[in-house]
Amino acid sequence: MAALSDSTTQNQGGPDFATLSVDEALKTLSSDAAQGLSAAEAQKRLASEGPNALPEEKRSLLAQIAAYFWGPIPWMIEAAAVLSAIAGDIEDLFIILAMLVLNAGIGFWQEHQASNALAALKDQLALNARVRRDGDWQDLPARELVPGDIVHIRLGDVIPADVKLVAGSYLSVDQAALTGESLPVDKAAGDMAFSGSLAKQGEMDGLVTATGTKTFFGKTAQLVASAGAKSHFQEAVMRVGNFLIMASVALAVVLVAHELMAQTPILEMLQFVLILVVASIPVAMPAVLSVTMALGALALSKQKAVVARLQSIEEMAGVDVLCSDKTGTLTQNKLTLGEVTPLGAATAEDLMRAAALASSADNNDPIDLAVIAGVTDKESLAGYRQTAYTPFDPVSKRASAEVEHEGQSLKVAKGAPQAIVDLATPSEEVTAKAMAVVEQLASHGYRALGVAEDRGQGWQLLGILSLFDPPREDSAPTIAEARARTASR
Repeated sequence: MAALSDSTTQNQGGPDFATLSVDEALKTLSSDAAQGLSAAEAQKRLASEGPNALPEEKRSLLAQIAAYFWGPIPWMIEAAAVLSAIAGDIEDLFIILAMLVLNAGIGFWQEHQASNALAALKDQLALNARVRRDGDWQDLPARELVPGDIVHIRLGDVIPADVKLVAGSYLSVDQAALTGESLPVDKAAGDMAFSGSLAKQGEMDGLVTATGTKTFFGKTAQLVASAGAKSHFQEAVMRVGNFLIMASVALAVVLVAHELMAQTPILEMLQFVLILVVASIPVAMPAVLSVTMALGALALSKQKAVVARLQSIEEMAGVDVLCSDKTGTLTQNKLTLGEVTPLGAATAEDLMRAAALASSADNNDPIDLAVIAGVTDKESLAGYRQTAYTPFDPVSKRASAEVEHEGQSLKVAKGAPQAIVDLATPSEEVTAKAMAVVEQLASHGYRALGVAEDRGQGWQLLGILSLFDPPREDSAPTIAEARARTASR
C-alpha cells in the first residue's frame, strides 16, 4: 500500500471526518477543543464504544486442550482406545492413551509458550496518551480514549487513535507501520492522523474520531484475523485421516460380517477389529509431526521468531511467492544522501554546504540528518553561523535559515523541487533541466530536494539533491538464498 487516503477514516454509516471542517467535527462529536470531554461523559462513551483496544478471542484452558483430541487421526486413535478397553487389552490401551497425551501435550505446550511471548510483546507496547478532560491535561492509558477526546501529540508519541488535528502549527508523521513509506507525512490543522503512526516532528492537538476496531489500523487487524483459512498441513492431515477412517470402517464392516457368519465370539471379534484399527492408523504420526514442528519452532525462536501456530512452520516452508514490506525489512529505514546535481552552484560541495545550512540536527528530522551527514567536508561549514531557522512548513513545502558568514548575511532554503523552483524562478532552460533531473530520480525510487540561496541579489537555484533508503546488508544474501532454495525444490 503506497498511500493512505484520509477517506479511509469514514466509519460505516457514520460521518466522514476527513471531509468535515474542524468546527464541524467538534460539533459532530459534541466536544470542545479548549475543554475536552468531562470525566462523566467520557465514562458514558467508554461504556458505549468500548475500550480503545483490539478485542482478543481467548479460549479456556479446557477448550485449548480438547482441541488436540479432536480430528480424524485423534478420532481413530480414540476409537482404538475404546476397543482396547472393551477387549480388556490394558497394555494396548495405555500405549494408545500415552500417544494421545504426548501429541496433545507437545502441541499445547509449544503454543502456550508462543502465546506467553506474544502477550509479553503486547505489554511492552502498552500506550499512554495525554488527554484533556474537564479542561485539564491528564496522562491516561490509551485504551480509555473515546471519540470526542482531545489529545496532545508531540515528538516521539505513537498516535493512540484516529484523530483529526485541530490545533498547532504542524506535525510530521511516520506512517511506515501502515503504508510502508519510509518518509514522514506532513500534517496540518484539519488533516487526519491514524492510530499506530509515529510523530516525528512538531506537536499538535487532535480530536479523537475513532477508537479500537473502528480505526484504520483496527479494521486492517480485523481483516487479518478473519482470514482463517486452514493451512496446507491441516488439509493434508484431514485428507489422510478421512481416507484412513473410510478404509478402516470398510475393512471393519467386512471383518465383522465375516466373523458373524463364522459365529466367532463377540470378545474375540472385537480383538480382531482392534488389531485392524490399530494396524490401519499411524498411531505415532501426530506425535512425530508435533515433535518435528516443535523442534522447528525452537530453532526459529533462537533467531527471535515467535511461532504462534505450529502449522505455520510448514505453511512458510511451502511459500512460492514471498511479498515483503520494503521499509525496515529489506531496507534500513534510514534516509541517506544519493546523487547531487549542481545547477546554479559552482561545485557539489557548495550545493551540499547550502543544503546543510538549511538544516538543523536538533530537530531530529530524518531529511535534515541525512543532508548533514552527506557533507563530506565538514570544515566547509566553519565560519558559517545559523542565526534563524524555520523548520519545514507543509504549506510552503520548504525549510529555510538565515546565516552569517564573514560579516555578511545570506538566506538558504531546501524543500520540494517545485517549491524551490517557484521561489528562485530560474530561466526556462534551468527549470526544464531541474525537472528532468527530478523525473529521472523519481523513476529510480529516489526522493528529490531542491536547494536555493539568497546572498542579497535574489534567490538562486543551486541544484537538486536525492535521498534514498539503502538496503540492509543482509538483504542481498537473504534474497539470493530464498531464490536458491526455491530453485532447488
